[in-house]
Amino acid sequence: MSHVVVIGAGQAGSSCVAKLRNGGFEGRVTLIGSEPALPYQRPPLSKAYLLGEMPLERMFLRPDSFYTDNDIEVRTGETVTAIDTSAQTVTLGEEVMEYTDLVLTTGSTPNRLPAAIGGDLNGVFTVRDLADVDAMAPWCKQGKTALIVGGGYIGLEAAAVCCKLGLNVVLVEMADRILQRVAAPETSDYFRSLHTSHGVDLREGVGLTRLTGDGNVTGADLTDGTSLDVDLVIVGVGITPATQLAEAAGITLDNGIATDAQGRTSAPHVWAAGDCASFPYKDDRIRLESVPNAIDQAECVAENIMGAAKDYVARPWFWSDQYDVKLQIAGLNTGYDHVVTRDGGAAKSFWYYAGDTLLAVDAANDPRAYMIGKRLIEAGKTADPAVVADPEGDLKAMLK
Repeated sequence: MSHVVVIGAGQAGSSCVAKLRNGGFEGRVTLIGSEPALPYQRPPLSKAYLLGEMPLERMFLRPDSFYTDNDIEVRTGETVTAIDTSAQTVTLGEEVMEYTDLVLTTGSTPNRLPAAIGGDLNGVFTVRDLADVDAMAPWCKQGKTALIVGGGYIGLEAAAVCCKLGLNVVLVEMADRILQRVAAPETSDYFRSLHTSHGVDLREGVGLTRLTGDGNVTGADLTDGTSLDVDLVIVGVGITPATQLAEAAGITLDNGIATDAQGRTSAPHVWAAGDCASFPYKDDRIRLESVPNAIDQAECVAENIMGAAKDYVARPWFWSDQYDVKLQIAGLNTGYDHVVTRDGGAAKSFWYYAGDTLLAVDAANDPRAYMIGKRLIEAGKTADPAVVADPEGDLKAMLK
């Protein structure tokens, strides 16, 4: 009997096994995850879950009954230690399991601060999984001071939640501005204003020299020579694709586990999807860290295992929730040379162009601009900058 083994029980892994069964795959399906919980949503972890607004049961992507009813074997709390691509086996402890197809949906791991600068002190957290947030929650008490290291979306979301919980928040970003790696200055300006209006002490061009404390973190020395008293630290300085298993098995890496357009890796019968996988995109190779990509890419791999021979066509989109602002991003802004701002008061959007070509849209509390921008980008159409810049301009007319 054919046997598909999926390593990594996150959004991509759960989507892959569900698609196999929904697509009529009749062989054996095994989903293996190192965490003890069933596959769950990660975006609410640092927001609704930490705030106490969403219980764990509502976080699960699918109930236990789904896996049972669809004859999907879920192995939680287990770690694959080796892959043998020649023998087509994976090793879990003392057990060796054979596969006919293997899917790597191993995700990514958060970058941590080195122990040499205090990264291993108690009270220093990353935000990636359930255990991280469960460990952090007791430290997030009203009146305490939280230091957020990193001004990307993870850091900014953490700052917003800490503010809502009544903590004093200091955020440091070593680059000249927050969101420098991923957004235009206009978007950075918008979120800087948002956070400072909520009382965040936001310091750009300032890095962390070291954390101090005896056991528990109690202080931080910054690169501008200042020192802070802190009660906890949340680190949001990016993530690294989890490629160790693939690398040890001799599978080709290139900014993650390299796949072809259909999700195949360099090893026969081994596929990859989600945060851990890089794939061809236009004239480049990219890796997308987003829930929509994890779902769509994993479902494409499942279809290809069943013989679809279908290329994965990425339609990049992302979102971020901070305070009462929902940011929705369509497209990729890489290579932009100018930005047009549409200011509708409470609703704002920032449109990225390379010459006359529309590349991406950052829409803050502006779902209409986001949806129209997304449709234009996917259709390969551009947007008249004059219409975009006019808050009364008819965006929808540009779809015709």
